[in-house]
Amino acid sequence: MKNIMKKIVTGLIVAGICLSASACGSGGDSAKGEDGKTKVRIAYFPNITHTQALVMKNKKMLEEKWGEDCLVTWNSFNAGPAEMEAIFAGEIDLGYIGPVPALSANVKSEGDVKIISNTTNAGAVLLKRKDSGITSLSDLAGKKIAVPQMGNTQHLCLLSILSDQGLKTVDAGGDVTVNASSNADILNLIDNGSVDAALVPEPWGTTIENNGNAEILLDYNEVFLEGNYPTAVVVASQDFIEDHPDLVKQFLQIHEEATLYINQNMEEARTIVNDEIKETTGKAIDEAVIENAFARMTVDTALNKEAVMKFAEISKNEGFINKVPEESDVFTTSFN
Repeated sequence: MKNIMKKIVTGLIVAGICLSASACGSGGDSAKGEDGKTKVRIAYFPNITHTQALVMKNKKMLEEKWGEDCLVTWNSFNAGPAEMEAIFAGEIDLGYIGPVPALSANVKSEGDVKIISNTTNAGAVLLKRKDSGITSLSDLAGKKIAVPQMGNTQHLCLLSILSDQGLKTVDAGGDVTVNASSNADILNLIDNGSVDAALVPEPWGTTIENNGNAEILLDYNEVFLEGNYPTAVVVASQDFIEDHPDLVKQFLQIHEEATLYINQNMEEARTIVNDEIKETTGKAIDEAVIENAFARMTVDTALNKEAVMKFAEISKNEGFINKVPEESDVFTTSFN
């Protein structure tokens, strides 16, 4: 937190749309509770792309690992900016989040935010409204396309698709209109004909497809880099890494164990994830939907650095970040 707060004070972090992780113990006694336990505060989203977090939380894997030494708290967020603000405010130590906001935070914090592991890959589809007249990617010209958020992973994937087709958005002087709406609203926009296509993450891809008015134009392994790109990553601040390298290594060990468990016990893992989603949001996902959604993503801790840096290039070209960072400044995978 020390380095990051300096940069906030000097104005390098703007508009609060950045991400970091406060140190579990950064600043000395601030990480210790009255009972002497080290506080470890973890951010996550209640969705399937943060599946390791949901399994770890449900099975209390970190609590069992650390016993009486640490107090683990899980903090749920519904949007990246809110999680970013919490981490910069020193309320979060480790975070599960999309690769694009992680990159944005890395650049704006001048390398103090590090990506330390992968979580899931792919898990998004490009849908077309059945009566939209779209039969191929070239038909996206002049169309209206929805994404969940400007500047997020799905938006950058869409921009890459359009670029490959020689198409541009209206903002860039072209004729493709891109609108940002919540995933739930996108379903309604498809139904009432307000948009012609949508690039959305799972389980919304399956939900919208099953609703009957849309069909797949590009499947999960066709949207970007044949599906070999991260949907979610784990981040930590340089302070946290320097102050608690052993905790970081132990956390990643449990993260790896959760990944192995999920891949070896997929049906049980889906049930756990759905239970956690219901506990947090009040509503479970239909069993058939979550099964298909899981089939459209991979759960993997291996970082595809090339894909992340490709996102960085697109982000720079589209003005979401002011530079492409050095790869060595983005990732940390060695902890002493």
